[in-house]
Amino acid sequence: MRIYAFAVYLFLYIPIGVIALFSFNAGRHATQLQGFSVQWYGKALSNPFVMDALRTSLTVAFVSAVLATLFGTAAALALQSVKGRLRVFFDALIYIAVMVPGIVIGIATLIALVTLFDWLNPIISAIWPVAESAPRLSLGYGSLIAAHGLFAMALVIIIVRARIAGMDRSLIEASADLYATPFGTFRQVTLPQIFPGILAGFLLGFTFSFDDFIIAFFVAGSETTLPIYVFSSIRRGVTPEINAIGTMVLAVSLILLIVAQAILQRGRKPA
Repeated sequence: MRIYAFAVYLFLYIPIGVIALFSFNAGRHATQLQGFSVQWYGKALSNPFVMDALRTSLTVAFVSAVLATLFGTAAALALQSVKGRLRVFFDALIYIAVMVPGIVIGIATLIALVTLFDWLNPIISAIWPVAESAPRLSLGYGSLIAAHGLFAMALVIIIVRARIAGMDRSLIEASADLYATPFGTFRQVTLPQIFPGILAGFLLGFTFSFDDFIIAFFVAGSETTLPIYVFSSIRRGVTPEINAIGTMVLAVSLILLIVAQAILQRGRKPA
């Protein structure tokens, strides 16, 4: 079993290591190592198309993670008062949202948004003072944020609920016995206890949105995120610049995941 596990890990991580190694290639060919250099990192960071895609990815990831954290935390707290079959129903919806393949979510979101836009745009044109200048709803930043935010919200709900389950209830009961208001109890007792889960959920939501290609490919419209730019570039061939971009994205994702895991582990430790 140890040999089998070792072989699986090699199969998973050797290709990633090769990409990181060849990102330092001094030559122009992605598969021929001709010395070591960081020139491709400089070229990637000075490429205006890469930077535009990076700004789009960062904006979408941050906004969608913030929205997912706010609504996911509120939903996790509200679900604590739901019992019985209704609770099972909501639990099933949450876990299904995480388990459904990304391509299904992307196609379903695309169809839903296009149908909604086709229904709303004529109404907006009809009520707008000048029909020719009426705004038109279309795919872009809004659709990316909505799609990523809804998926990330399911992750936040799961993480925050796990943190709520391990919360010290006696402190909440003591706060009520001392005549604290519900909001005061939440602000001074509940929120500090679940904050590690909230922060970890935000970081995981940000990481998912920043790395996502499949859902973004369907709902991005004319916008280009960094994963979409990389996919479009490798259709013309893999270059050391693409390896450098992939290595930087990998490094950022690993750092955020490690920080999120550290926050969760620290939050589980007894005070």
